Amino acid sequence: MNGATAIAPGGPALPGAMVSKGRRRFGFALVCATIFLIFVGAEVKSRQAGLSVPDWPLSYGMWWPPMVGNVFYEHGHRTIAAAVGLLTVIMALWTARTEARRWVRVLAWYALAGVIAQGLLGGLTVKFLLPPAVSIGHALLAQSFLCLVAWLAYAGSREWLDSAPVTSTAAAVPARGALRATLWAAGAVYVQLMLGALMRHTESGLAVPFFPLSETGSLWPSHVDYHVVLHMLHRGFAFVVLTLVMIAAVKLARAGLGLRLHATALTAVVLTQVGLGISVILTAGTHPSDGVTPMVAPVPTSLHVMTGAVLLVLAWLAVLRCWRRVNGESS
Repeated sequence: MNGATAIAPGGPALPGAMVSKGRRRFGFALVCATIFLIFVGAEVKSRQAGLSVPDWPLSYGMWWPPMVGNVFYEHGHRTIAAAVGLLTVIMALWTARTEARRWVRVLAWYALAGVIAQGLLGGLTVKFLLPPAVSIGHALLAQSFLCLVAWLAYAGSREWLDSAPVTSTAAAVPARGALRATLWAAGAVYVQLMLGALMRHTESGLAVPFFPLSETGSLWPSHVDYHVVLHMLHRGFAFVVLTLVMIAAVKLARAGLGLRLHATALTAVVLTQVGLGISVILTAGTHPSDGVTPMVAPVPTSLHVMTGAVLLVLAWLAVLRCWRRVNGESS
C-alpha cells in the first residue's frame, strides 16, 4: 500500500499501517489554504466589501461576475472559500478511506461539517445584510475550523506517529507544566480573537484613534461609549495574551521536549501581532468617498487578523505536541 494506512472496504481498519506522505502534505496544504482564506476574508471586511455582491450563492446571478472594484474582494473570497471547501471534502474522504484510527476519521468529518457550516454562515451574512452576530460567528468558526484542520494534519504527521510519551517523573513534570501553559495561552488567544471579531463587526476598530495616549496625554477618549469599551477590552487583553504566550514559550523551551524552535516561533509571532495591532491605529485614514469617515488601512488590518490566526494555530499545535508527549496516542 506504499506505506499508507488502509481500511478494508466494508470492514475494519487494517492494523500497523502508516499515513501516506501524500496525505500529510495535503493536510499541510489545507492548513495553509485556510490561513490564506482568513486573510482574504479579513480583506473583505477591511475594505467594506461585504455587500458589494448583493446575492448568494451566485454573484449578480453569475458564477463569475466582472471582477471590478470591491467585487474582486468579495467574489474572490467566495471562490477561495469554495476551493478550501473542496480540499476539505477531499481530505475527509481520503481520511475516511485510508485512516486506521477511528478518532482521526471522526475529526475529518467534523472538519467537513465545519466548512459546510462556515459556508452557510457566509451566505447568511449576505442574506441578512451583515448582522454583527452572524458575522462574528462566521469569524470565530473560521478560527475553530483552522484548529480542526491543523489537528487533523498533525495527527497524520511523522512526529505524531513516531513520538512516545515521556516516562520518567523528572521529564514528565516540566512537560505537564508546558502543557498547562500552552493551554492557557491558546485559550487566551481564542478569547482575544473573539474580542477582535466583536470589535471589528460592531465598527469599534477606530473608536480609540490614538496609541498609546491622546494628544492630551489621556488613555481614554473624552467621550466613552460601548464602542470605546469594546476597543479597550481588546487592546487591554492583548497584554494578557502577550504575557501568557511568553510564559508558554519559556516553559516550552525549557521542558526538554525538543520544542525550542516552536517556542521561538510563538515569541516571534506574538510580538509581530502586537506590532501589527499598533500599526492598525497608526496607519488609519479616512474613507476616500467623503474624506471624513475613519477607515483602517486594509492590508495592515488584514495581516493583523491573519497573524492572529497563525498565533492561534501555533499555540494550539503547541498544546497538541505537549499532549502527545504527556499522554500518548488518543484512542
